[in-house]
Parts: sequence; C-alpha cells; structure tokens
Amino acid sequence: MALADDIALANALADAAGAAIRPFFRARYDIENKADTSPVTEADRAAELAIRKLIEAERPRDGIIGEEFGTTREDTSRVWVVDPIDGTRSFIAGRPIFGTLIALMQDGWPVLGIIDQPISGERWVGAMGTPTLFNGKPVRTRACRDLDQAILATTGPQYFPGHLAEHFSILGGQCRDTIWGGDCYNYALVASGHVDIVVEAGLKLYDIAALVPVVEGAGGRMCDWSGEPLTDASEGNVIAIGDPARLDDVIEALSHCPTC
Repeated sequence: MALADDIALANALADAAGAAIRPFFRARYDIENKADTSPVTEADRAAELAIRKLIEAERPRDGIIGEEFGTTREDTSRVWVVDPIDGTRSFIAGRPIFGTLIALMQDGWPVLGIIDQPISGERWVGAMGTPTLFNGKPVRTRACRDLDQAILATTGPQYFPGHLAEHFSILGGQCRDTIWGGDCYNYALVASGHVDIVVEAGLKLYDIAALVPVVEGAGGRMCDWSGEPLTDASEGNVIAIGDPARLDDVIEALSHCPTC
C-alpha cells in the first residue's frame, strides 16, 4: 500500500470523525464514567464508529485499536490506532483544545499520524520520511539553547503518581515555564515550534501512536523517559521535545528524585 494512499485515508478518517464530533460540541449529550473513572461521551463513540466504518470499507485486512471499542485484528502487521477525542474533559468543558488522534502502525512502529482539532480546523499530519504538515504547509520545531529557556507542558499533576511527581517537579524547576492542560494539543504545539517539551506518564498506545510521526516529522523527537523509541510495547512514560539537543538534559532531570 502506497504511503500517499494511507495519508489520504487518514485525512478522510479525520474528516469523518470531525463531522461526527462537531454537532455535539457545546451541546447536550450523554456523559458516562468508564471503569477507570475517565469520562466518555456520545461524541467519543460516534467519532470512533465513523472511523471504524471507513477503515472496514477501505482497509478490511488492517487491524484497529480504538479507545472506545477495543481491538479488531490486532495481530496484523498494519494496525490503525484511534483516540476519537483525546482530551474528553476539555471537550465536555467546551474548550477546543482536544483532538482526534489517528495513527497507522507497521509491525509495532508508528509510521503515520494525525492530530486533528475539528472545531478550530487545525490539522497536523506526519508520516515517515516526509515533513509534518499543518493545514497543508510544512512546520518545524524550534531550537532551545537551554532548559531555562524552555516551555514545558503536560496535561496535569494528577497524572504523575508517587515518585514520578518528584521527577517531573525537578524538570519543571529547570524550565522557564510550565503549562498545564492541553492533552494532544501540546504535542501539536511542539511540532509547530510554540512549546519546547511535553512530558507525560501512564499513557496508552492510542494516546501516543499518532503523536510520534507528527513531532518527529517536524524535526523533534519522541521517546520514553529512558530515551528509547516509542512502539506498541512502550510503557507510556513519554517525552516529546522540539530540539533533540536538549533531550539528554531532560532525561537527566527526570532521573533525579531526592526521596526515592
């Protein structure tokens, strides 16, 4: 399958998800709490169903991993990984900083990813061996001379349990500013050169897979807290950095914990 065909399909999947999401935004809809206490809405489910329907029609032999409806043909070499609304709490609050995440993985490696914000009409597309595009135009991460010049972002302190919070605090103390909230939107801002570092803990594959081609296609780097590449076997502690020259500094800061 040609990469261009997969990119075209990924864009169509994002279009379908956006069409399913927009009628619910700042409207009335049902909200439930899943077993892990995270919220899920009618919009989450409608968007994932729209994506799955199109994959089944266009790539019936490919696997699918989705946050809301689980796994189909997971043992295939090509697997689409979907988070229909990454940042459901922001969606519920009417904040347009959530995103639809769509990835294609080949033999466990992310090779194509989309971050789509269907309300503001912002879309980042990354694919192996090609530059990341924002609404059709190439974008680049920015240089960062030192951590004390860096803007660090993460979803929230509650996602760093136990000693991980101390590791993150040490890194934050070395950066110029820390921004809370934003989910996948923060990684898009790294790709576009507005944020320097994102650090998260405990993410799932559907939270991560689409981000890697977007950030790396813009000149950045994504890895785990040890510096290892992200695959379908990664544990979910994640670094995204716009200037790879600062990666060792980030890993070193995260490795320290005075009370551990």
